[in-house]
Amino acid sequence: MKDKIIIFDTTLRDGEQSPGFGMTVEQKCRMARQLERLCVDVIEAGFPISSKGDFEAVKMISKEIKKCTVAALARARHDDIKCAWEALRNASNPRIHTFIATSDIHLKYKLNMEKAEVLNAAVESVRYAKSLTRDVEFSAEDAVRTDREFLFKIIEAVIDSGATVINIPDTVGYATPKEFGDLIRSIINSVPNIGKAVLSIHCHNDLGLASSNSLTAIENGATQVECTINGIGERAGNAALEEIVMTLHTRRDIYDKKTGVKIREIYRTSRLLSHLTGIDVQPNKAIVGENAFAHEAGIHQHGILKHNTTYEIITPQSVGVPSSRLVLGKHSGRHALAKRYAELGINLSAEKLNNVYREFTNLADKKKIINNDDLIDFIQRIKNQNQSGE
Repeated sequence: MKDKIIIFDTTLRDGEQSPGFGMTVEQKCRMARQLERLCVDVIEAGFPISSKGDFEAVKMISKEIKKCTVAALARARHDDIKCAWEALRNASNPRIHTFIATSDIHLKYKLNMEKAEVLNAAVESVRYAKSLTRDVEFSAEDAVRTDREFLFKIIEAVIDSGATVINIPDTVGYATPKEFGDLIRSIINSVPNIGKAVLSIHCHNDLGLASSNSLTAIENGATQVECTINGIGERAGNAALEEIVMTLHTRRDIYDKKTGVKIREIYRTSRLLSHLTGIDVQPNKAIVGENAFAHEAGIHQHGILKHNTTYEIITPQSVGVPSSRLVLGKHSGRHALAKRYAELGINLSAEKLNNVYREFTNLADKKKIINNDDLIDFIQRIKNQNQSGE
């Protein structure tokens, strides 16, 4: 389908490489099952040669996951690729994902290789991977900082060698949206056989532009997006799956694209990742943060009580959040206060509401969040004052 964007989830590979986000084999399998329920297209389960645990995780996930493609990462080396295949061989839909750096800075300082050597290594690794499985992805690491003519040349060569997916990573999060969109468009216009492969992108968030760059790439012809739950990953992380998917869902008028993701599973998936890793998302994180559907300002609360679309562009229920929250704090107004009392079974007259509101604002200047016990205390205090004054 031309309007379908393939969602490649790399939470269990790139995401897990982030400090503090390591998971056991059992935890990775549990997360993979939830990703399958989320209906991502591809689960990158790990980097098998990197550790025994990663190998076992990929192997177990490959045996269990049936509805998604399961991918394993491998450097452009025969040993890596062989190891990846051994871990993947029982998968219903296996993919070997091989990569090599292509930028001048990586060639000089990391690989100590010439461009001809890198080209040859890329071609040979893809050919070997293709001899093991039909689905082979090739990534040109640090593609954004790679000489374009060399990038076009290596993409063409690996497609001729059997690559079915070409991934263009912004490995260090360097690109701006305009620049990254231009790169994707230039690949489509300059690589003669690009139509034989899926064009993928993998954006890092070092400048906070990963999701914007990914969406711009989609506008310019990319059809697979590599992303992670909660945006976790190396350094500042990756493009966040929930941001990409919900932007495409919410702004279909702009992008005219869709995914197969079951969006009601987004919040549950986010919470599971936090539970498994012990690391919560920041409260103001888009879509899945604790405050994503919370409202404290009185004007906002009044609007939400009238109609949720005044201050919410998606419903919390659509992503699996039970409901919006009206938080009672120093910015809250009478409407939210009256609603909370009604939820507690207490209906206040206008006069009593004004009296309670004075108590409420006094305490709210001293305490960040007002809870239900505080509200009951207000009522009791006012009642006692009235009785003592009689």
